[in-house]
Amino acid sequence: MIIYGHVTLEMPVRHPRGVAESAARCMTLDFRREISTGALDLGGIVSKWMVIMVLLRLLVFLFAPVVSDLCSLPCFINVSESQGPGTILQFLSFNCSSYMPTPTLELLNVQPPTTFFNPPSLARWQGTYVGKLTLSSSARLDALMVNHYKLQLKFTCGNHVMEGSLSVDVQRDLSHIQCAGQFASPAGEMIQVPETVTPGARLYTLLLPGLELHGAQMSIISAQDLPHFPGPFSINEQGWLQAPSQGLLGQAQKVFQLQISVSFGQRQSCQGMVIVKVLPVPSSQVSFLEQAQNITIPENLAPGSEVVQVQARGVDLHYEILSPVPSPLFAIGRADGVVRTTTPLELARTSGTAVSRLQVKAFEQGRPWASAKLNLTMNVQLVNLWPPRCLPALLVSQIPETAPVGTVLNTLTCEDPDSVGATLDYKLWFRSSSNPASLCLYDRVLEVNATLDCDTPGACFQHAASILVLDGGQPQMTTEVPVLVMVTPINEFSPACAPRTFRVQEDAAPHTLLGSVVGTDMDYPHDNIEYYTPGGPTTFAVDRLSGEVHLLGPLDYEQQRLYRLTVLVIDHGQDQNPNHHRSGSCTITIEVEDVNDHAPECEPPFQELTIYAPLGRSVEVTKVSCRIPQEPQRLTYSYSIVGGNSQNRFILQGAILVHSDLVLGPFWPEQPRTYELLICVADAGPSTPHLSTTATIIVHLVPRRASTVATSTHRTIVPSTMTPMLVTDTEAFWQPQPWFVVVLTATGALLLLALGWLLGRLLQGLAQLLQAPSKPAQALLLNSIQGTEGSIEGFMEAPKMEMSQAPSSVMNLQHFDGRAKDSLLGTGRDYLFNTHTGARRWL
Repeated sequence: MIIYGHVTLEMPVRHPRGVAESAARCMTLDFRREISTGALDLGGIVSKWMVIMVLLRLLVFLFAPVVSDLCSLPCFINVSESQGPGTILQFLSFNCSSYMPTPTLELLNVQPPTTFFNPPSLARWQGTYVGKLTLSSSARLDALMVNHYKLQLKFTCGNHVMEGSLSVDVQRDLSHIQCAGQFASPAGEMIQVPETVTPGARLYTLLLPGLELHGAQMSIISAQDLPHFPGPFSINEQGWLQAPSQGLLGQAQKVFQLQISVSFGQRQSCQGMVIVKVLPVPSSQVSFLEQAQNITIPENLAPGSEVVQVQARGVDLHYEILSPVPSPLFAIGRADGVVRTTTPLELARTSGTAVSRLQVKAFEQGRPWASAKLNLTMNVQLVNLWPPRCLPALLVSQIPETAPVGTVLNTLTCEDPDSVGATLDYKLWFRSSSNPASLCLYDRVLEVNATLDCDTPGACFQHAASILVLDGGQPQMTTEVPVLVMVTPINEFSPACAPRTFRVQEDAAPHTLLGSVVGTDMDYPHDNIEYYTPGGPTTFAVDRLSGEVHLLGPLDYEQQRLYRLTVLVIDHGQDQNPNHHRSGSCTITIEVEDVNDHAPECEPPFQELTIYAPLGRSVEVTKVSCRIPQEPQRLTYSYSIVGGNSQNRFILQGAILVHSDLVLGPFWPEQPRTYELLICVADAGPSTPHLSTTATIIVHLVPRRASTVATSTHRTIVPSTMTPMLVTDTEAFWQPQPWFVVVLTATGALLLLALGWLLGRLLQGLAQLLQAPSKPAQALLLNSIQGTEGSIEGFMEAPKMEMSQAPSSVMNLQHFDGRAKDSLLGTGRDYLFNTHTGARRWL
């Protein structure tokens, strides 16, 4: 025994985020089990079925916690026209929380109006509400009459209301084609024709639903012998029954029975009877007010909509469509003459619907030969329902700024759903662009129209535009396709910097800012460069980002006066490839300005000489010779006497020291005198600061009367190795705590007492040491003085004696750094002494 079963489980599927999908998904389980005797395991089937139910219940609670949606447009159901009353068309599953009121499912309306559908039922099953839609008892589906129904459903769950449409398509059932109607009844189909009918005219059309699709063959099998028949009637494959070629005049009130056999398919056939009754010429006249009408209707008329109502003159008139038969788009009311649509008139989906020509016949019900014909031309007007559809829906392009003019960015493909193949209009509209002429649209091709130079701030890094696609319908529909063109930068230009010259003084401190190197780059962003000094001198550094030139080390004008620094500039961030760089270079010249940092040095720094000055005459004493060894270019100096020039007897004429004594009188010295002149020598150039040094010149002036012989000068030159000593005293400031001051004062007092006692002891010992050699020294000094005062010649000889001892004295001169006058022995004689060793030398 074989058991066939079909179980349909409908489960609403919701989005994981909690948003219900618009259409319910169904899961169908078909099974077929072959069961032989003893092989049926009902327990296993039931257990498996329960497992499936449990899993489905879990999915329902996980994915549909509240309410599932109805089918959203379009949701279609295909139903065969052979289905009769009570047929279940569709199950619909809904979820509604248990705490909600009892939900309801309603059928709001049906288009075209009909009573073929029962109000839907709603029942609770295992926590889920299942709606059932069935055919009513009056259902007589006929795909040739109406093949499409649209049902509007409404589901209410508490305050939550959902509406949705369900489309039912009636499908032809080719397996149930058969002879039906009055034609197949025992009485047959009776037609009435006037005797004046045209010979060979079409008298009747045999309509058997579906036979035209199977190539049915029809033939008259009954006898048509003379004299009972004026001639044979004929019927063709289209079911047209035609009058005899001899006509039917004189055959009024006669009745002709025609047995017709219809064969189709393989071994399928049926028979029926058509009775032709010939009527005399009618006494009344049936006519239309117009012979033809042109009617324009929109394509969006729903099936069953009224198009036009035709009216004819006559009594008890009926109407039918003579041509085309069958009419696929229109039907006419037999009694009222209202022409209605039977199917959607969509020009884009159905070809040949733009113009339909109908021939309508009006005839009297009792006398069908009394008739009139009307030609109707149905012009279906295109209704612009849908905007153009374009692929792609978004145009995104990325091109370099160096793309040449004419570069194709993208090609747009659009079509009008309302009219396939219709011509569309394309327009380019810029939303934001610094150069609207940079892009152009030729037909459907987007191209580069101008040079995309992106080296201006905000120039063309991104072009936002739209392509407006317009159809030619009424009303005109428009589709906007966004266009985004991103222009990538290209590093086109090399950076450059201008040569510059900086001046800096040689005493500038480290990290001194000398100036900045200014680099330029035409690529955007402008001047986005870095600075480097490859292999340059370490005395200077260039800041990598700002280009500022800083001094790092000391400068010496005398060693190097000019520096040349090569600066390399490299750009960055100006190309889509971050590793693509360009470089340039320039030379920076740094000139070192001279600063006085060396004082003049005099040769010799110390001179001692004796002159004989005649009364009233000027005598050149000596010439001060000074220079700066480190700066031999300095040749200009200023000289001034800053000390020892008592009575202003000496003047400087440039570097020459001159004794000038033009004044006679008591001021002329009677005895020789010694002058210790301090001469300040400073550089006198434009550079600052002016540094100076002091040269010491000791002049022994011997006065001579006018009768004296010519003046002679005797010099004693101190070697240049003796240089003035510069003593620097630094005073420190300290502010201690008060307690520390008290302790320090007490300690200092004790220390001073100790030092006083120690100094007294030292002075006592020194006095004892000096008493022993003092007598010979005093005798020697007195003799020397007496010899000097005895005669002027003896005084003149003293320098000669000293000159004879000059080599040894000069050797020791470099150790004497002080000068004093003898007061201990009472001689008043000058002497030199060493401040470190105490050694002396008499002058």
